[in-house]
Amino acid sequence: MNAVQCKMARTALGLGVRELAMLAEVAQMTVSRFERGEDLKPATIATIRKALEDAGVEFIPENGGGAGVRLKHKDGYTST
Repeated sequence: MNAVQCKMARTALGLGVRELAMLAEVAQMTVSRFERGEDLKPATIATIRKALEDAGVEFIPENGGGAGVRLKHKDGYTST
C-alpha cells in the first residue's frame, strides 16, 4: 500500500484521518505523515492496511494501469 492508495481507501470508506487512526490503533499524526508520503515502519503500514482491509477495501497492485483500491462486496467478493 502506498500513500495514495491509503487516501483512496480511506475516502472510499468515508473515513477521516482520525477514524482511520482509531481503527488502526495508531496516532492520527502517523496516518497524516504516511499520507503526506513520509516513511513509516513496514509494520505500521501493515497495521494501517489491515484496518482498511477489515473495514472493506481491497488493494489492487500495480499491473500496468497503476495501483488502486476497490470496495469489497458485502458477501466477501470484490467488485470489478
